[in-house]
Amino acid sequence: MPVVNSQSTQAGEKSIQKHPQKKLKGVFLDAETFSADLLNSDTIDTSLLSSLNVELTCYDNTLPEEVVGRIANADIVLTNKVVLNSEALEHAKALKYVGVMATGTNNVDKGYCQSHNIYVQNVEGYGTDSVAQHTLMLLLNLATAFPQYHNDVEQGKWATSPHFCLTEHPIVELAGKHAVIVGYGELGKRVEALFIAMGMKVSIAARPGGLSSEERVDNKRDPRPSLESLLPSADVVSLHCPLTDDNYHLFNEARLSLMKRTSFLINTARGGLVDEDALVAALKSGQIGGAAVDVISQEPPPTDHPLLTGSVPNLIVTPHTAWMANESRQRLFNKAINHLMQFIDDQT
Repeated sequence: MPVVNSQSTQAGEKSIQKHPQKKLKGVFLDAETFSADLLNSDTIDTSLLSSLNVELTCYDNTLPEEVVGRIANADIVLTNKVVLNSEALEHAKALKYVGVMATGTNNVDKGYCQSHNIYVQNVEGYGTDSVAQHTLMLLLNLATAFPQYHNDVEQGKWATSPHFCLTEHPIVELAGKHAVIVGYGELGKRVEALFIAMGMKVSIAARPGGLSSEERVDNKRDPRPSLESLLPSADVVSLHCPLTDDNYHLFNEARLSLMKRTSFLINTARGGLVDEDALVAALKSGQIGGAAVDVISQEPPPTDHPLLTGSVPNLIVTPHTAWMANESRQRLFNKAINHLMQFIDDQT
């Protein structure tokens, strides 16, 4: 059994060597986004690293100006959200493998990697249950006006009420309501099951932007109803699709105007799917009943981001934590390291 030795190098990084004869050099550019002090985590079991014939250096965070220096001599790069563009990648002459510790790979120039024989591997399906339960939590908070009533209790309004309950904020019963899901992959299907369990009627919208090029060649058609046709009757709209050129600002002023004044919009997918200025306007005008988002267009956001002003009614914002269940992160870690192990085995 290989021995894993750990030692501190400089602030923000740690280095471990798994084998007496190291063969490959690897860096994890933003390990802190995965787990604080990853190599000594109380919540993530990293013992699988001992099976890798890799000397891995973990950086808590990597600024854009630090990327080139940190990947210059690496055979393997692991990243969650650090951007690897062609300008940085061209300095990584030894690079063979980029492991994205997430599902989305939009932070990596895949065209450059393909033309330079650099393998890019993401991790899919690790956070389905975690994100699905977060989606349901957001919906339940909107439907029960939980944030408003919790705030009222903390401010002492219940203690001074002449009645046994507070009734200021309307509560919605979800059973029998119409939910529309945009994006029907593994996650969309899991959310559908949860909504049905709540007694909701569920519709799946046709793919935004139409069919893929492969499907068009095969003369396939999407039989599902269009998003535009579903929005006027939707009580809940939940987004679970990837961000593409076709669906950027999918929910803009025009589509938000099609929704009921009592409807809820939930986004646990990608911030760019929603025109955030249009969403703020729709909430302030009462065009829609409420919104809950776990993702926004710029992360971390500026302090003056329109969704964070504190004056937007019926808006819930969580800081991209839908994927963060311990079980989800462990699953992600194990899949990512197994992908890397398979790649190394295939090279020998």
